[in-house]
Amino acid sequence: MSRENVEQLRAFMKTWTLEAWRREAARLAEVNMYLLDPHVTYEDMTLPDHAGEIYRGHEGVVRATERWIESYRWLEIDLKEVVDSGDRVVSIHRVRAKAHTGIEGEGSIAFLWTFRDGKVSHFRMYQDPEQALQAAGLRE
Repeated sequence: MSRENVEQLRAFMKTWTLEAWRREAARLAEVNMYLLDPHVTYEDMTLPDHAGEIYRGHEGVVRATERWIESYRWLEIDLKEVVDSGDRVVSIHRVRAKAHTGIEGEGSIAFLWTFRDGKVSHFRMYQDPEQALQAAGLRE
């Protein structure tokens, strides 16, 4: 099941782009939720105003995504690596963005995905990929 989780996650991440969300957020939310359990929980550990907030269900994921992207004029998130740890998978991404203020930046983020019965039951975003790997038990 683990290899299957990784492949599903790779396909899933290709569909989440800023331009696509801005063009058709409602339709994408319906289409892209196939990998997420209806009762999924999401935590964003990257932004101070999001830290500690838990988003629940598909509607919560849509709301969190909209909050996350609203600050950007453009945003590129490229999948660099997927690290398999059984029912927990870490995806590491390179991020480039330009805020509405004109400030551009580049960095990394990572997600720790927890699978149950082939669906994501929980995921958390980290600004530091090492933190995600540690949380998955892949680093000391």
